[in-house]
Amino acid sequence: MQKARYDAALSALFAAGIVLITTLTLYPAIMRLLGKLTGLSAGLAQANLEIMSVLGSAIAKRDIETSTHNCRVTIYAIRLAREIGLQDDDMRSLIKGAFLHDVGKIGVRDSVLLKPGSLTPGEYEETKHVRHGLDIVVRSTWLTDAALIIGGHHEKYDGSGYPQGRKGREIPLVARIFAVADVFDALTSKRHYKENMGWAETLKIISHGRGSHFDPDVPDIFNDIASELFETYGIMDDTNLKSNMIRVAAGYFMFSSKTLLESSSYKTI
Repeated sequence: MQKARYDAALSALFAAGIVLITTLTLYPAIMRLLGKLTGLSAGLAQANLEIMSVLGSAIAKRDIETSTHNCRVTIYAIRLAREIGLQDDDMRSLIKGAFLHDVGKIGVRDSVLLKPGSLTPGEYEETKHVRHGLDIVVRSTWLTDAALIIGGHHEKYDGSGYPQGRKGREIPLVARIFAVADVFDALTSKRHYKENMGWAETLKIISHGRGSHFDPDVPDIFNDIASELFETYGIMDDTNLKSNMIRVAAGYFMFSSKTLLESSSYKTI
């Protein structure tokens, strides 16, 4: 029995030694491979963000001749979401949706989209581009969660929006956040069919829509950062806006080796 115990202890010690030696041998190689994976993931994320930016900008230029709206509204939405405390997974969904919120405009005729005067009821229905946008993003696994904003940013808190007439917390939080940022930039920007409003006047309109158009909690939080955002980004040129937007957004899609080891969240890249 003593010899059996001795042999078992020796075997266990021998096995542990082999495991330790193997681990020490393989660990540097594993870390090098993990570092390469991190680099590839970062490059893929950067490429995806740039592709989304190009696509969003191309669509935006159809009716407002500039991509500044997409850039600003994405930055505004990110900053507002930070104040609210949105989790990183939801933040990535917000960013994708903000980039591509108007992608459905590709399915709207120019004669309607660019019409300077009043729209007929039929033309107004045609401008409701949400269904086109959803048809586009559902074809991509990586962009599926962008549908939360594409399909929800025209819903209204009281249920009077479209396409489904959802109300209250039936509307995804990311869409409720984005709706405030989108309306703020739309009203403070010049369009071919209207002049721009001042940020203070715009905030009054948004506040008036608390509980009807907007989640009543979101405008209150946005009011605290709106003037700073507008003064920083409201008059920034297209090139600088784009670089700022990519820089701010990219941080939510870049993962360290430690993160890849500890979390499965890298699967969202």
